Amino acid sequence: MELLFPISFFNTFSRQLESFAPLVPGQVGIYCCGPTVYLDQHIGNLKTYLFEDVLVRTLRLAGYQVKHVMNITDVGHLVSDADEGEDKMVLAMRREKKRSSEIADYYSAKFFADCRKLNIQRPDVVCKATEHIADMIQLIQRIEKNGFTYISNGNVYFDVSKFPDYGRLARIDIQKQLPGARVEIDAGKKNPFDFVLWFTKSKFENQELQWDSPWGRGYPGWHIECSAMSMKYLGDSFDIHCGGIDHIPVHHTNEIAQSEAATGKKWVHYWLHGEFLLMNADKMAKSKGNLKVLDDLIALGVEPLAYRYLCLSSHYRSQLNFSWEALENAQSALKKLKNAVTALKTQAPLVPSGIPVTPKAQDHLKRFGEALGDDLNTPKALAVVSALLSDKELSVEDRLSLLYKFDEVLGLDMPNWTVEELVIPEEVQALAAEREKARQAKDWPTADRLRQAIEERGFAVKDLPQGPVITKR
Repeated sequence: MELLFPISFFNTFSRQLESFAPLVPGQVGIYCCGPTVYLDQHIGNLKTYLFEDVLVRTLRLAGYQVKHVMNITDVGHLVSDADEGEDKMVLAMRREKKRSSEIADYYSAKFFADCRKLNIQRPDVVCKATEHIADMIQLIQRIEKNGFTYISNGNVYFDVSKFPDYGRLARIDIQKQLPGARVEIDAGKKNPFDFVLWFTKSKFENQELQWDSPWGRGYPGWHIECSAMSMKYLGDSFDIHCGGIDHIPVHHTNEIAQSEAATGKKWVHYWLHGEFLLMNADKMAKSKGNLKVLDDLIALGVEPLAYRYLCLSSHYRSQLNFSWEALENAQSALKKLKNAVTALKTQAPLVPSGIPVTPKAQDHLKRFGEALGDDLNTPKALAVVSALLSDKELSVEDRLSLLYKFDEVLGLDMPNWTVEELVIPEEVQALAAEREKARQAKDWPTADRLRQAIEERGFAVKDLPQGPVITKR
């Protein structure tokens, strides 16, 4: 198939920029680690989902058919990313005095409401861990049959010593690690890096989240859900797996081990990871006490898409330091872009569908594709948007048509932007009328002076074939 543009990704597994070639030409399978629905997702979490949204949109713009799968973790994720602490859903049950299903439904709905506000497209498949317990049990049985497990204190463990390539994603050399260096020591483990596939000895009284299994009544470990559900919907091998960089050393490392132990073949071909959102140079996290959720931004009058714009202005593999000043700057930049786009709309309310074929238009489209194809370089893509807006050699219709095409990836909702009712003070109207008289008289110094006076009052005047138009600056 012919693609609109080629794509290269920085593959975490190889630590190199690699040309993207899916397993099945023209089709892409993507699995993204979804939220643990025991609490609101903070804006640092949402930064990762925004990057994944741009990824999926980019692949579709390039011409691929994409199947995007994301899990909902409503059981099994302990407070530690390893096997220590309480299940996060159990914590939430105790905190809110509700059943786990009520908590999961509430925070799932809240998460997707935030996604809609940020114009993050819903994945093609959203799968809950609690609805795929049978799939997890079957996968553990495959791993067990291949000799990679042992039972200790009633729990089923994965034996990393049987998997020679363990830790390659995170560049972990387990022979050089001291016990407890990465994970807390569990007396039931043969090796500190071993991890639980199935718990049968509940650590908590009256825990409702338990199921029957061949090893006894219990519940799954966190890591097994992603392997089981990704394989169910994408097959034993698929193209892309995404998540935050905090998933690399434990969760994604363990996913690879258990998946490839079950199948005997390569599981994921491209690993993409988003960097942290920082708050005062520190990772945004519940443990740090520095969480901000989307509602906090909205309460201060920030448009949700301004946060999307802020994330687009930074590369997904770069740390983004959050500050109110940076967010205000993003909101101002978004407003400026809206004003420019809506000004074009007033001149061309009807935009033809399809990509303009003029050489100039194709040049802009080529550079936009090159930016996204270079490991999702959204800052560079935004620069192409600015260049397009200022290119007066293109017709208004062609510029708008390209902007709408670009917005299929940027997700800023440009086609739905409308011109706000503009109240123009009488003083500004008088200055504009006086300036037009000066222009008609070819008194250019006076016209320039009056233009400056109009701009000092927060407005701009644009000279169009049908006459001058006053807009907000």
